[in-house]
Amino acid sequence: MRIWAALVAVFLAGAGAAQGWSEPERGSQTRAALMDALRPHVEWILGPPVEFVVWELRRQGDLAFFSGWAQRPGGGEIDMARTPGAVWGALDPSIGDGPTVQALYHRSGETWVAVHWAISATDVWYAWGPICAVWRPVIPKACRGL
Repeated sequence: MRIWAALVAVFLAGAGAAQGWSEPERGSQTRAALMDALRPHVEWILGPPVEFVVWELRRQGDLAFFSGWAQRPGGGEIDMARTPGAVWGALDPSIGDGPTVQALYHRSGETWVAVHWAISATDVWYAWGPICAVWRPVIPKACRGL
């Protein structure tokens, strides 16, 4: 069984390498910097504190992409109807995809900046020509055909 897990890990790592991007490892400075760059935006809408469950995290050079879930520390659920964003109308808790989050980053010097981001999006908002023109290296499937 261990050999299959190792083969799957090698295959997935190879798939990222074939695309040109890599996933920053858990505990790495890059991964922490990416999450820290996004956190203030998400906390502004969902209220602090938040932590992220990472579904996808890709980096190539000065570009990065994140897709995941926001939650309260320790796995606590976020009540979308009680978030600051719901109170002042920045999000409608009756629609959307809950506390899902996607972000596109650019590194400026040593600092990662969440340039484009969305909370509770129900579409692949980043599959758009002008975004793909820059971030295609980290979102190649979304940009296919654009």
